[in-house]
Amino acid sequence: MFGKTKNEAYVDESRTKVGTLIGEGTIFDGDLTSPETIRVDGIVNGNCTCKMKMILGPAGQIKGNISAQSVIISGKVDGDISVQGRLELLSTGKIAGNITASSLIIDEGAYFDGRCTMTSTLSKEPAKISMDTAKEKLEEKQEK
Repeated sequence: MFGKTKNEAYVDESRTKVGTLIGEGTIFDGDLTSPETIRVDGIVNGNCTCKMKMILGPAGQIKGNISAQSVIISGKVDGDISVQGRLELLSTGKIAGNITASSLIIDEGAYFDGRCTMTSTLSKEPAKISMDTAKEKLEEKQEK
């Protein structure tokens, strides 16, 4: 009632200045890096790194990892996502991979298969210790 309406995310998408656009029907093979906002309505086969916002449209697909300040997903992602700010997974969105974010919003009907690690907004470091680090510390204790 007092919260955000579902259409606000779409309104936000239209107000954002997009520096790079991968249009519907376009297939991009390789890593994509941009200092500005990226919008993908086509297919990207590679990692996407963005200093600003990453927007994946309903027809968009990314087969690779995503790193950005904030991300809005309404398409399909096969890969890990690392976000310094907020990740929004809209009702048409599908993620098969791990998420690291300080804020996460998942709409009803969205699909997410993976692990989620929430980061502190103060330190930008993961709140959880990684499994590799935990195994190393356990092995060190066992050696002593």
